[in-house]
Amino acid sequence: MLASDKAPGIILIVCTLVSLSLSNWLPSYAALWQAHIGHHTVTHWINDGLMTIFFLLIGLELEREVYQGELSTVRSAMLPALAALGGMIVPAAIYYMINTRAGGNPAGIGVPMATDIAFALAALSLAGKRVPSGLKIFLTALAVIDDLGAILVIAVFYTSTIHWINLGIAGGIFGLLLIFNRMKIHSIWPYLIGGAVMWYFMMGSGVHATITGVLVAFAIPFGSGGRETLSFKLEHSLAKPVAFIILPLFALANTSIIIRDGFYHELGSAVSLGIMAGLFFGKPIGILLFTYASVKLKLSKLTHGLNWKHIFGAGMLGGIGFTMSIFVSLLAFDDPSLIDHAKISVMLASLFSGLAGFLYLRKAAQTPERKKDS
Repeated sequence: MLASDKAPGIILIVCTLVSLSLSNWLPSYAALWQAHIGHHTVTHWINDGLMTIFFLLIGLELEREVYQGELSTVRSAMLPALAALGGMIVPAAIYYMINTRAGGNPAGIGVPMATDIAFALAALSLAGKRVPSGLKIFLTALAVIDDLGAILVIAVFYTSTIHWINLGIAGGIFGLLLIFNRMKIHSIWPYLIGGAVMWYFMMGSGVHATITGVLVAFAIPFGSGGRETLSFKLEHSLAKPVAFIILPLFALANTSIIIRDGFYHELGSAVSLGIMAGLFFGKPIGILLFTYASVKLKLSKLTHGLNWKHIFGAGMLGGIGFTMSIFVSLLAFDDPSLIDHAKISVMLASLFSGLAGFLYLRKAAQTPERKKDS
């Protein structure tokens, strides 16, 4: 995933534009994604099912970095962890201040806290090959930690009921997978079967099921990390299906939003302003400030090839909220019209954040070349 070219990003953008267009031209198109298969909608199966595979791939990438790469020491791992913390605290604070002062709805405080990994990495891939690979690793780690933080926020503040028995069973299965790891079981099937059962109970626990993918990834034996290892083989077998099947389906399903007439009147409301300001301004400010503080306090250091322009650009891309932000909107608000306005605010902030981050990083990547020529 981290080594992918521009094609996955272009496909995601095209899918988003097509989905938005069809949703507003053909009402039956949006209804298609809300059709039920069993007890859940098509969109739910994609977001909680297929996207778990995406998180599995992200987890495998992170596992490699933890053992062999940029996150192999506590000091280097602190950088994305603290950046993610800043990227959650500052947007939430901005939303809360706007909504408490303007008489809005503080319940949506969790909406601008999340970063959409898929779209953020897609926008980063479009910025060009001169963007350092370390920035992709930083953004991936930041986004995963960010989303895990959002999942915890959902579990604590937006989950009315946690089914502790199901959560305990899921935790027990994860423990069993860790035992398989310690026993040096190198067949993929015990981990995939155990992961599927774990996902089932995690989904029934009330906690977002996609976290299963990351947990299973870290239970799979890494070994030497070479081409013959289980982790390497699974990582590379998942790369293309995720990039060209799962993520496009994800984009199509989650951007099938009907934009009502006069929607722009509500963009000045406290909820909309809080969401947009939190994502567009809060994310880059929070990520940059916390990263800068961690480096100055010598808690971490910038990895090779990164500078503060890269960090600020990654912070802009962190403002792409999308799936998790829309998901939190559904939990935070009861009024259907308010939910629609929140979704539109998330989409607009994500669009502007993505464009700003892409243009900024593209320019930053070109700057060294001009300096060398001068």
